[in-house]
Amino acid sequence: MSEGFVTPNSPKSALLSVDEMALFVDYYQLTMGQADFNADHNAIITANYYVRKIPQGQYLIAAGLEQVVHYILNLRFTDATLDWLAARGDLSADYLASLRDFRFDGSVFAVPEGTPVFPNEPIINVTGRSRDVQLFETYLLCVMNFQTLIATKAARIVQAARGRPVFDFGARRAHGRDAGILAARASFIGGASGTSLVLAGCYFDIPYVGTMAHKFISERPSELAAFRDYAEAFPNNTTLLIDTYDTLEGARNACIVAKEMEARGTRLRAVRLDSGDLLTLSKQVRRILDAEGLDYVQIIASHDLDEFQIDTLLSNGAPIDSFGVGTRLATGANFNSWTGEGGPSALGGVYKVVESDGRPVGKQSLDEPSKATIPGKKQVHRLTDTAGNYTKDSVTLWDADVSEGQSLLVPVIEDGELVFDFPTLQAIQAHTTAELKRLPDSHKSLTDAIPYCIEFDSVLREGIS
Repeated sequence: MSEGFVTPNSPKSALLSVDEMALFVDYYQLTMGQADFNADHNAIITANYYVRKIPQGQYLIAAGLEQVVHYILNLRFTDATLDWLAARGDLSADYLASLRDFRFDGSVFAVPEGTPVFPNEPIINVTGRSRDVQLFETYLLCVMNFQTLIATKAARIVQAARGRPVFDFGARRAHGRDAGILAARASFIGGASGTSLVLAGCYFDIPYVGTMAHKFISERPSELAAFRDYAEAFPNNTTLLIDTYDTLEGARNACIVAKEMEARGTRLRAVRLDSGDLLTLSKQVRRILDAEGLDYVQIIASHDLDEFQIDTLLSNGAPIDSFGVGTRLATGANFNSWTGEGGPSALGGVYKVVESDGRPVGKQSLDEPSKATIPGKKQVHRLTDTAGNYTKDSVTLWDADVSEGQSLLVPVIEDGELVFDFPTLQAIQAHTTAELKRLPDSHKSLTDAIPYCIEFDSVLREGIS
């Protein structure tokens, strides 16, 4: 039996293993599979992943494709999985036997990670046998919705920081352990310079950073003693947390340690603010440091930050050199901290069938028209002006004859085989940065951004009506 299947009385890690991935489905995906099996229905279908509405701002940064493709290529129903399902008694032995040799032999076309995307555009097309394609829904939505939400939030925060480094500090507030490491990954795609989570550094080669906790200081006889201990342990990378007791006194103690470090031939790298009025305190701390000739010592700020708070701080002249952003980044908070308005920390992407055996199909939803789907397998073509800046997207049927624009959905899996060379995370981040430079500023404002132009060709518009 797989190591992941443990006895009921043992502590469970709840971390997903490869052997357990097949059960990362909503139950109806299996019950529909059973009914389709009984009816001998297994049409060749295409399902689109797309987002109907962007919860904050006017663009999204696509993220999560690598994990989705890993799932699709590695999904297997082990003996232990099938035995467990059989013991439940709802699914027939014949249907479960049909899953034993599951291998996806269809195709996936997708927008590369780090690319800006917009409402109702296909981000991923999955084409294959109906019973296969529907199995991917829950995992695909879980991964794509979360990472796209976080990558987009990171991009907005990085924009607000105006070239100053932003670090992901959010693992402890993320919605679960998998969310913590995937938030670090998606934050990096969105432009974050690093993370506090060491596992993300090991697993994804993301630069990891850290300072100290208030615990370290409160355990010493004095704040100054704590600063000295830390500076001696990390002479080439010392950042001191100065708000445990009194921030300004902490800054003065940091100056003492900085001078002692200079005498030893090293330098204090930075001080960190993690509470209070960051605008006022950063200005006061900067004056204290500069008065001691420590203009090279940087100020790092954290404490309930997001793009709105960072924009306010910098617009008012806060001398902050970098930002650690936790809760509102790792949870993708759809919250305007200027106005107090916002919604759930979630992205409502959907995975819908749009074609069956070559026939366009869709959902009408007469009782709620906004939930209707646009029939037909589709491609997105991105058009630019003479300077290379993006002007509009044209969405067409897959096989439409289009003479202009860049086709966004590229082949990732064909006939069950991986054909896409996944870039490094660093390359994806560089792609995000370059892509956002080509998106006009009017679509990237923190508030009152203008919607990007998306045109659906006449055939698709008829399908909408």
